[in-house]
Amino acid sequence: MTKEHRLSTVHLRRGKEESLERRHPWIFSGAIERIGEGDKPLAEGDVVEVVTKSGEFIARGHYQIGSIAVRVLTFEREAIDQAWWDHRIAEARRMREALGMIDNSATTCYRLVHGEGDLLPGLVVDVYEGCAVVQCHSVGMYHSRAAIAEAIRNAYGTKIEAIYDKSSQTLPFKADLGAIDGYLWGRCPERDNVVLENGLKFKVNWEEGQKTGFFIDQRENRDLVRRYAKGRKVLNTFCYTGGFSVAALAGGATECVSIDLSERAVKLAEENVRLNFGDEAPHTAIATNAVEYLKDIDDSYDLIILDPPAFAKHHKVLGNALQGYKKINARALEKIRPGGILFTFSCSQAVSRELFRTTIFTAAAIARRKVRIIGQLTQPADHPINIYHPEGEYLKGLVVYVE
Repeated sequence: MTKEHRLSTVHLRRGKEESLERRHPWIFSGAIERIGEGDKPLAEGDVVEVVTKSGEFIARGHYQIGSIAVRVLTFEREAIDQAWWDHRIAEARRMREALGMIDNSATTCYRLVHGEGDLLPGLVVDVYEGCAVVQCHSVGMYHSRAAIAEAIRNAYGTKIEAIYDKSSQTLPFKADLGAIDGYLWGRCPERDNVVLENGLKFKVNWEEGQKTGFFIDQRENRDLVRRYAKGRKVLNTFCYTGGFSVAALAGGATECVSIDLSERAVKLAEENVRLNFGDEAPHTAIATNAVEYLKDIDDSYDLIILDPPAFAKHHKVLGNALQGYKKINARALEKIRPGGILFTFSCSQAVSRELFRTTIFTAAAIARRKVRIIGQLTQPADHPINIYHPEGEYLKGLVVYVE
């Protein structure tokens, strides 16, 4: 057994251990009094030991430069070695197995690791059939990707054919790691990369698409759209790969229009509709600005989906983000047919559930419509929320009925 290097020690200011005693996994730079070096000079991404003002051990985690200075990996004095990674990835897989997501013939894509929700802050892993797609959001996780890939292989055996690293767009910009996306292990065989979600087919391009290739977190909300869509004309704004459009058509929508600013997204939406329903589906995809499109729809639609990208990635732009949410929701509520249903979402972590609901209330008041909440939505179970880290609840949505 190899001897563990003596870790650099992060000394907290007096009283700053309180959040850690409540198992919150972040240590902010303002909570640190000083950092003592270990056997080697401290570098971003290193594992550090965190102690209180009086020198009592409290946690180990990845050190990083920025507002969040340490992302906690463990509250135990244990080695962060291959056995540790094997255990954490195996636990993540075990939970998905309990959810019925492993070997599910109707749904073949799911999230295996959801950052803090799986006690692995800074790491996301999505599984598409036999390919695991890794995204590192911290330097520490990026440096650990060989161990992560090994742990995934150990957890899945021959059921995983390839592991793809797609971290170049998610790493801290200032880290300047020169990250290049590519396969950490194996390579998926030549095939169409088609996965199933609730029995519906979707083509996923994890090498070139947004995020890891598909917005897995809307799976259950897409299924709800499917239940409400029968006999309705549907508008899917910010459609990306057309997930909500496919669900609506599967549910019996009379017509569906998909809107996205990206030409590539519109083509993907068309491809996924064609994959499920052929060339004759009542579907139109338009590459245009969704906010502008909403101005002139009159009362053409009786089911509208608003699923914009994160308007606020941090609290500094929260005010502008709320104005954006208010504007698009007011327009949709003004234009939707009487008896219509609006699905509206925010994936901004900085926007709380209460704040989002208040914003939709304001939009309804501006639109002067009678509006009732008939559903309150969140992320699915494979995107778990660490009970000690409420910030992990990033996706929130409302379903409202408009008289």
